[in-house]
Amino acid sequence: MRIWDPVNECLSRDELEMLQLTRLRSTLERVCRAVPCYQEKFRDLGIEPGDVSTLQDLAKLPFTTKEDLRLGYPYGMFAVPLREVVRIHSSSGTTGKPTVVGYTRADLNSWTELAARFMTAAGVTDEDIVHVAFGYGLFTGAFGLHYGAERIGASVIPMSSGNTDKQLMIMQDYRSTALVSTPSYALTMADRMEKVGIDPAGLALRVGLFGAEPWSEQMRREIEERLGIVATDNYGLSEVMGPGIAGECLHRRGMHIFEDQFIAEIIDPDSGEVLPPGSVGELVLTTINKEAFPMIRYRTRDITRLHYEPCDCGRTHVRMEKTMGRSDDMLIIKGVNVFPTQIEEVLFQVEGCEPHYQLVVEREGSSDTLEVQVEVNERIFFDEMKKQRAFVDMLQKRLVSTLGVGAKVKLVEPSSMPRHEGKAQRVIDRRNL
Repeated sequence: MRIWDPVNECLSRDELEMLQLTRLRSTLERVCRAVPCYQEKFRDLGIEPGDVSTLQDLAKLPFTTKEDLRLGYPYGMFAVPLREVVRIHSSSGTTGKPTVVGYTRADLNSWTELAARFMTAAGVTDEDIVHVAFGYGLFTGAFGLHYGAERIGASVIPMSSGNTDKQLMIMQDYRSTALVSTPSYALTMADRMEKVGIDPAGLALRVGLFGAEPWSEQMRREIEERLGIVATDNYGLSEVMGPGIAGECLHRRGMHIFEDQFIAEIIDPDSGEVLPPGSVGELVLTTINKEAFPMIRYRTRDITRLHYEPCDCGRTHVRMEKTMGRSDDMLIIKGVNVFPTQIEEVLFQVEGCEPHYQLVVEREGSSDTLEVQVEVNERIFFDEMKKQRAFVDMLQKRLVSTLGVGAKVKLVEPSSMPRHEGKAQRVIDRRNL
């Protein structure tokens, strides 16, 4: 199994932690010298960079949140003069102004190298034709994988998102071997292929690299069966790097976080306390080699767990499980924490359920209700009422067993839900909280 950068990806734990501490101290000096937000945070806590003498001291430092980035809009969080910034990206800004991130030439080189690492781990080689179906623009996703694939030596088709029929035509005619997209869009493509009669066996596709949204193991199996590929997960977020923070190797026992570039912690999302190894909690990331936009203890809001035991692939870096959802997307229904991926796991195990669903949350009086709207195949949707009722009852029992709270199930007609070219919108929350 090929490793792109064996020198850095296979460091011993002692060597890795020594490198992390050295780079952390350098990063702290930089942000305290150049970024007003961190100058104020450190001053308020009476902390100086020199106070960090071990990696355990990281827990004493303040968190960085999305609100900090919004307050610094647009360039207040940059640690270098704007003349040294050669690329600017930003988040979608769906809840206000976007968060703006910058990259120096060295940052772009690091990003490209990290994308090459996880793409190599996923099986991409210089003989592949990589079909990028992420949107190009201010979103970081397409660019990270585009340049990573080029660094490996693969041929890149910068298809961008949308126009599914054209995507499929290009995929057939150009003989694409690797697909880059969101997992939900991969299923949208599979739906369209079935509708127009394209046999996946006739494609050259062999691997898929999917990210940008949480997805379950059941969804992975669905994609693999319907497209005839090996599907791998990768992780990134614009505020920290973009895709290239972590990615699965072909053993697929978690995504390797590139710890020579990032320090990962798991915290209790409510108290902020660092949790012991093996705990489920919110992922917090500190960049230790970025120039333009370093982040200290950035709260990702993604819920996961870290595994430190060695991987059979030979890489030594810690592995993160698939994200189980987000602490800020987590639904609290009658006091119970519910993540969309839990519901997805249940639905994908039931024959007759299609891989398209939405969760509708409402408040009736003082009580919250959860309705799971799920597409089913024609056989079930047009079945007699008695059999439909039994199917709904079975789903509701499975959901309450998994979630610990009841949910109403509504069956909807095949192909009636919107198909997504980017991130799928799974939750409609109608409560006025």
